[in-house]
Amino acid sequence: MKSLLTILLLLTFTTSVNAQESDYAMVEKTVNYYLDGGTNNDFETLKKAFHETATMRYIRDGYKEVNALEFFKKAIKPGPKNNRKTKIDYINITGHAANAKLEIEYPTFTFIDYMNLLKIDGEWKVVSKIFYKKTKDIAKK
Repeated sequence: MKSLLTILLLLTFTTSVNAQESDYAMVEKTVNYYLDGGTNNDFETLKKAFHETATMRYIRDGYKEVNALEFFKKAIKPGPKNNRKTKIDYINITGHAANAKLEIEYPTFTFIDYMNLLKIDGEWKVVSKIFYKKTKDIAKK
């Protein structure tokens, strides 16, 4: 009986860890749609990351709030790959909610993006994004 209980606990723990890893990989895939789509000027790839009603909020001449997909559809034009480096700083997941911090480094500035995601009908989607544009001090380099 004791060994059966131990096996059941081990299976429960393993299943929980595997589910978490699976969700982690799915969130990572979702934010990579955003990063890769932006890097390659590919709106069709980028839009896979976002829920259709996702918002983007930021400060530029005051507070702004827009539909993320409408914004990117206008902003992304086919062309050569962008000169930028991307990285995922972290991904946090709790149940069906997650957030991710991303860095997108250009030669003269870096975007710091905070993405909020929900698992909707089995798929992770960005439902909101906020960001900060950090300017580099070129004179020091």
